[in-house]
Amino acid sequence: MTVIDLNSDVGESFGRWRLGDDEAMLALVTSANVACGFHAGDPSTLRATTTVAARGGIVVGAQVGYRDLAGFGRRFVDVAPSELADDVVYQLGALDGMCRVAGTRVRYVKPHGALYNTAVHHEGQAGAIVAAVRDYDSGLPILGLPGSALLRAAEAAGLRAVPEVFADRGYTPDATLVPRSEPGAVLEDPLEVAQRVLRIVTDGLVRGVDGTDVRVRGDSVCVHSDSPGAVEMASAVRAVLDGAGIDVAAFA
Repeated sequence: MTVIDLNSDVGESFGRWRLGDDEAMLALVTSANVACGFHAGDPSTLRATTTVAARGGIVVGAQVGYRDLAGFGRRFVDVAPSELADDVVYQLGALDGMCRVAGTRVRYVKPHGALYNTAVHHEGQAGAIVAAVRDYDSGLPILGLPGSALLRAAEAAGLRAVPEVFADRGYTPDATLVPRSEPGAVLEDPLEVAQRVLRIVTDGLVRGVDGTDVRVRGDSVCVHSDSPGAVEMASAVRAVLDGAGIDVAAFA
């Protein structure tokens, strides 16, 4: 039987600013990429999110990002690799503390936003993320884009590199994500997205932004929680996978 993980970004509210319906998303996914306070998430939000995840048996991953609350971590920061590694360790420790109080622990690491995209090609920043994870806990898998510098560095360091695909993001012909500033970057039709995910999981193919078929593979599918109609989209994806007899289960 085919097995696939569903992950989503949660814990991204801050103070009175609310983003996404975390409880609804956590009822649909198997892995939760929880913000660590640098790009989003305040301590109370992180504690509440990890508590809900632990109660529901959802695997928690640390979604580490640039120190960029104002930009939601979606702006490139030209930070030295040694400083970036320190920032990642700091974020891991913060979220892991919340997890321990909630009765769970951090089980994997995934970069957020601009850091995720930068680590696709930037060897220095990719290496910094991997070095931080290795030093903190070499047993933590790293979730990232297939073929990225991040996953290559993780494998070279002896860490488990887990490839992921995206349900609601556009793909370029070279299997990278369409920048959010360009047309076709974000998909909004739940039924279209659900069928797209089914094709990715069963055939390893996705229709690129240029209309060509692009070969992709992954052990996890990301459904963003801040997309329009995110819960409806995640529900449609889960229903299609369940209907096709595909086992939805956490990779970690």
